[in-house]
Amino acid sequence: QVHLLESGGGLVQAGGSLRLSCKLSGGTFGEYVIDWFRQPAGKLREVVAAHGWDGGDAYYSESAEGRFTFFNDTPNDTVYLQMNSLRLEDTAVYFCAAQEITRYSPFTARDPFAYHYWGQGTQVTVSS
Repeated sequence: QVHLLESGGGLVQAGGSLRLSCKLSGGTFGEYVIDWFRQPAGKLREVVAAHGWDGGDAYYSESAEGRFTFFNDTPNDTVYLQMNSLRLEDTAVYFCAAQEITRYSPFTARDPFAYHYWGQGTQVTVSS
């Protein structure tokens, strides 16, 4: 059974940085695409960063563009989300989610309902 374990959330001042990690177990890392979502309190879950379809450029939400970067650490079955210049509005629960690479397509990428496996979520709180 595929399992995603997240870590790295916490309380940070505006302008600061955090790095979230998401480690996959119970499956072969190369068989999954792992992307990042977040859910602010009282709002819908939204994609933050996602792999490009068919090896293309990675996708970042308009809010994350230029501030967030995600990357794979394949030997350690881990994906990281580096978040810089954090803003108050970045406060949310952050999730990593995995989708089988064989299913990943323009129709399923970035759609939360297309991801079968989710981490437990990690709270990121940005204070003024």
